[in-house]
Amino acid sequence: MELTILALFVTAGFASLFMAWVIGAGSSGATPFAPAVGANAISTMRAAFIVGIFGLAGAVTQGGNVSEAIGRGLVGGVNLPAMGVIVVLLIGAGLMAVGIRTGYPIATAFTVTGAVIGVGLALGGTPVWSKYQQIGIVWVMTPFVGGGLAYAIASVLPRTDVPERFSVPILAGLVSAVLANVEFAFLGPAGSAGTAVRLVQRSIGFESVGALVSISLAIGIAITGIVYWDVRRDLTGGLRRVLLALGSLVAFSAGGSQVGLAVGPLFPLLDEVAAVSTAAVLFGGGVGILVGSWTGAPRMIKSLAQDYSSLGPRRSIAALVPSFLISQLAILLGVPVSFNEIVVSAIIGSGAAVGGGDAINPRKILLTIGAWAASFVLAFTIGYGLVAAISLI
Repeated sequence: MELTILALFVTAGFASLFMAWVIGAGSSGATPFAPAVGANAISTMRAAFIVGIFGLAGAVTQGGNVSEAIGRGLVGGVNLPAMGVIVVLLIGAGLMAVGIRTGYPIATAFTVTGAVIGVGLALGGTPVWSKYQQIGIVWVMTPFVGGGLAYAIASVLPRTDVPERFSVPILAGLVSAVLANVEFAFLGPAGSAGTAVRLVQRSIGFESVGALVSISLAIGIAITGIVYWDVRRDLTGGLRRVLLALGSLVAFSAGGSQVGLAVGPLFPLLDEVAAVSTAAVLFGGGVGILVGSWTGAPRMIKSLAQDYSSLGPRRSIAALVPSFLISQLAILLGVPVSFNEIVVSAIIGSGAAVGGGDAINPRKILLTIGAWAASFVLAFTIGYGLVAAISLI
């Protein structure tokens, strides 16, 4: 019996690795650096290499929340068996592979979430309406919030009365203050999750709210000063370095979020296979994302960078700041979110602010939105239908 369970787990693990590869080759590997490539700040191949490294780091240090939600939080009353996990992963990976082949960004979060819910309900599980409501709000609001923030930032950066030597460093400082308050694995007490600010608080012995705010401000001000010096010394090079740093942060966040779509369905099986740890599963998923980014992402990076908007460094910075903020919020909430949706919405917002209708491709955008919606419905239908048919045999 134990050998059978282990064999099924290994099979599901290979399906998970395939899913991780597809994620790295698609949404996770393509979207974080697409704005930077569109701004000619980095080559396509180098972007794919860097995003793979940061994606692996994000998967290991931030992948737990979304993985837990995918594995145990979408359907009540049942745990997916190994066969159900395999069905979920093959559906998600298959639809993503179609997106990579056609050049359209299928939303990974939509396909995997739809497949998990469909398979779980077909197995007799109950809907978790509170989680669905939370996920729905994030999915619906992401284009408006992300696109709106990108539009606002892109509208300010070119203004002569707001010099870039001030506006760009302030944005970098704000992002740094947020990053200092983001939870990472192993930074908390006894190796638990924690933030850099909390770590500093424990080190100096002051853990009040005032100390938290003061440390966050100090970090933000320090980064603001460094970026101000760099941008003032070399405007073009400074903007490029800020852009690449933001792309790296978004790639890191992509790994922390997207790895849950690949390995989250495996989490219920860990109760039966005690020899495999959560950390090992997250690391394996991260490696799959890394390999996918290195081998399959360039095609999607090129598609996003060239087809959606003609981006310069300022519009790209405007697109990446809200992408980082939204992705970290989704990780905190444990909500599976599509990086295609996040970054594409931000690209559209930043492009519209500067170039109006000429900066975006309406036909491509409408086809993408249709693919997002169809991917969830199709994954749910296939998952539910397959499991229901198998149960009748």
